[in-house]
Amino acid sequence: MHLSPAEVGAQRDWVRDRADVVVPLVNDVREDLGAAFDTTVDPIDHDQYRRTVDATFTDGDKAVNVAALVGLLRELDVEGDHPGFVVDELLGRELAAMIAGEQPLRLLAEATFHYADVVHHTDDVAGADDLDAALAAGVQTRLPGWNWTERESPFGVEP
Repeated sequence: MHLSPAEVGAQRDWVRDRADVVVPLVNDVREDLGAAFDTTVDPIDHDQYRRTVDATFTDGDKAVNVAALVGLLRELDVEGDHPGFVVDELLGRELAAMIAGEQPLRLLAEATFHYADVVHHTDDVAGADDLDAALAAGVQTRLPGWNWTERESPFGVEP
């Protein structure tokens, strides 16, 4: 794989164009997790998704790494799939975390990735469903809509 600024831009465009697949997955995951945690989670729309993708790719150091993970997952296939299970999970989990940002969102995105991956399947290469799940988990974690993210944390300590 060779990454250049042009290739990073091409990967960003590809990710932006996945809105029709990723946004419904985000909303399904939010609805399911909201029900599991007895809360209502706001759905997202295509514009929020694309703005999040754009923001992710604005930071060049992050963008090159996100583009590499996207590119790897888009192409990753392992004969029989099972032997490659670990690597596509590893790459997907890391991609979700990178999109989500810093802790604690990073860890929440990793956990959400595994749920999204279980409920989403494609007939494409082995890494394809992991890629969609990672995009959904990272974006949904980064965007507002969860009640607990709408309030000030009670754990901040004054200097």
